[in-house]
Amino acid sequence: MAAPKARKVVLAYSGGLDTSIILKWLQTELDAEVVTFTADLGQGDELEPARRKAEMLGIREIYIEDLREEFISDFVFPMFRANAVYEGIYLLGTSIARPLISKRLVEIAEETGADAIAHGATGKGNDQVRFELSAYALNPDIKVIAPWRDWAFKSRTDLIEFAEKHQIPVPKDKRGEAPFSVDANMLHSSSEGKVLEDPWEEAPEYVHMRTVSPMDAPDQVTEVEIEFARGDPVALNGRKLSAAALFEKLNNLGRDNGIGRIDLVENRFVGMKSRGVYETPGGTILLAAHRAMESITLDRGAGHLKDELMPRYAELIYNGFWFSPEREMLQAAIDQSQQHVEGKVRLKLYKGNVIVAGRQSDKSLYSEELVTFEDDQGAYDQKDAHGFIRLNALRLRTLAARNRRS
Repeated sequence: MAAPKARKVVLAYSGGLDTSIILKWLQTELDAEVVTFTADLGQGDELEPARRKAEMLGIREIYIEDLREEFISDFVFPMFRANAVYEGIYLLGTSIARPLISKRLVEIAEETGADAIAHGATGKGNDQVRFELSAYALNPDIKVIAPWRDWAFKSRTDLIEFAEKHQIPVPKDKRGEAPFSVDANMLHSSSEGKVLEDPWEEAPEYVHMRTVSPMDAPDQVTEVEIEFARGDPVALNGRKLSAAALFEKLNNLGRDNGIGRIDLVENRFVGMKSRGVYETPGGTILLAAHRAMESITLDRGAGHLKDELMPRYAELIYNGFWFSPEREMLQAAIDQSQQHVEGKVRLKLYKGNVIVAGRQSDKSLYSEELVTFEDDQGAYDQKDAHGFIRLNALRLRTLAARNRRS
C-alpha cells in the first residue's frame, strides 16, 4: 500500500537514526514539507541534538516540548487510580505515552496547517495502532503516514545506505544489528528484540537501565511515606510536590532499591506474542501504595467492582483506545470511586520488594471496634451471623438435597 499524498507532515521525531531516515524519506519520496515534534516525557535523553539534527536536515518548524507534568498528571495518574495492569503484570508504560504524543501531533498539524502526521512505529507492533487510533479519534480527517509499512527498504543495510547517500550521520553502533530495541519515558523503560527474543534465555544484566539489580541493592531498608488526595499522590515524606517531581523521586527510590523489574511474554494486539523486559520503579511503588490506601477507604462493593473493571480498562489502554467513549465511561466510574481515597501510606523498600508498613486516613472505613478479638461493647452481635449463613446456604442446601436424591 502506497503512502498517502501529503503536502505537509508533522513527524514524531526522536533525532535517532530511524526517524532521521523517515524525515529525509518524507522529503525525497513524498516531496512533503516536514515539521518535527519531539516530546520530552522524561526519557532522560538530551533533546537539543534532535533540534540540531532537524535543522541540519533543513527543517524550519521544530517543536520540542516538555510534557512531563501533563504526562504524569493527565495520563499516568488517572491510569493508576484504576490500578491498571495488563495481563497481570505489565504497568502499561509505553501504552500510556502514545495518546499524549498523538494528541500533540494532531494539535501541531492544526497549528501549522499540515494535512498529515507520521510516526516511526513498525508494522509488527502495537504502537502503530495506538498512534493511529488516537489520531483518528481526535481528527477523523487526518492523514497518517507509517513509513515502515510503506517504503521499499528491506533491511537495516538498505536504511544505512539511504542514510549515507543523504549524509545522515550513522552512529557506529548502528552499523549492523542493534542488540535490542529500547523505549523509555518517565513511567518506565522497555527493551525488546535481539538478545531478548528467546524467552528461555535470561536477560543480560546490561539490558536493565532504570534499576540496580535487587541482589546489589543496599542491605538496609528505605522507608517512605506517600500522601494521597482523591486517589492521586500529592506528597512524599511530608513534602508537597508536583506530579512529575513526585514521580521522579519515586523513580529514584525504586532505582536504588532494585524495584520494578519484570520479564514478560505478552500478547500483542496485532496477534503475536512478544517478550519484553520492563522497568517501572516508581510505578511499582505507587501501585502498592495506592492499593493500600484503597484498602481502608474504599467500600467493598466499589473496590470489587473496580477490580472487575480493571482488566478491561487496562486492555483498552494497551490496545490504543485511550480516547474511546468506553475508556472515558470507565474513567468516570473509577474517578467517582476515588473521592475519599485520601490519607497516608508508609512503605518499606528493600531489595526489589515494596512492603506496606502502615496506612491511615480520616476517611477510613476500618473499625478497630468491629474487628477486635476483645470485648466490642456490643458493636457486633455474633449471633446475627447464624441467620446470615443459613440464608446464604439455602440454595446450596437445596442443590445438595437434589443431588443426594439422584
